Amino acid sequence: MSERPAPLDGQPVLRLEAVRKTFGSTVVLRDVDLDVAPHTVTALIGASGSGKSTLLRCANLLEEIDDGAILLDGEDITDPRVNPDTVRRRIGVVFQAYNLFPHMTVLENITLAPRRVHGVPRAQAEERARELLERLGLGGRAGEYPDRLSGGQQQRVAIARALAVRPRLLLLDEITAALDPELVGEVLGVVRDLKDEGMTMVLATHEMGFARDVADQVCFLDGGVVLERGTPDEVFGAPREERTRRFLRRLTEAGRL
Repeated sequence: MSERPAPLDGQPVLRLEAVRKTFGSTVVLRDVDLDVAPHTVTALIGASGSGKSTLLRCANLLEEIDDGAILLDGEDITDPRVNPDTVRRRIGVVFQAYNLFPHMTVLENITLAPRRVHGVPRAQAEERARELLERLGLGGRAGEYPDRLSGGQQQRVAIARALAVRPRLLLLDEITAALDPELVGEVLGVVRDLKDEGMTMVLATHEMGFARDVADQVCFLDGGVVLERGTPDEVFGAPREERTRRFLRRLTEAGRL
């Protein structure tokens, strides 16, 4: 198992310290350490069931950890005295399922949380939403309902919804998994733009080429353990662990890397 590297840029935005998570007798995360520096992208890679999605759910307090600690900007957000809803206001999450409300327009979906959770006035929330839609190439879609949009467009709306609350950290969980291949590029292009703008992100992905291009740090998870971590060149170009090499070799043989 690799040692925890020094933070890339001062105090980490997100830090996991010896995080352990079990479901019944199954250990899903085993003493995971992770630092995510400001304005960087961390890519979580590994086979299905390796713990990537659970790690993201724990980071957003959607799952309660069994041991260890999770810190956001130095604050232990797993302290029982911390209000999870307050924490989630600082973290944006996008899942592979778009989870848009079908009875609401695109604009209503995006402005719901800013208005109801953050108390942002309607006019201000709508202005922010329209700005995001323009940035994401959906400027003419504010009044549409989700079922009138393609999968790629719906996922971009989901990203806009996550960004509408101006999150400190953005978590992306296999956001292209449910998309047709021709729609993957448009969503990944949005993530690339967010990186260029300095958004701090952690993404679980099977898009290895994208992870290699966009990530500052790559973590290979295996059996709930961060088995290897490093820069994309280190993990993809010169992996130290045999298990990592086997995983990448299979992807190469399948034409996915």
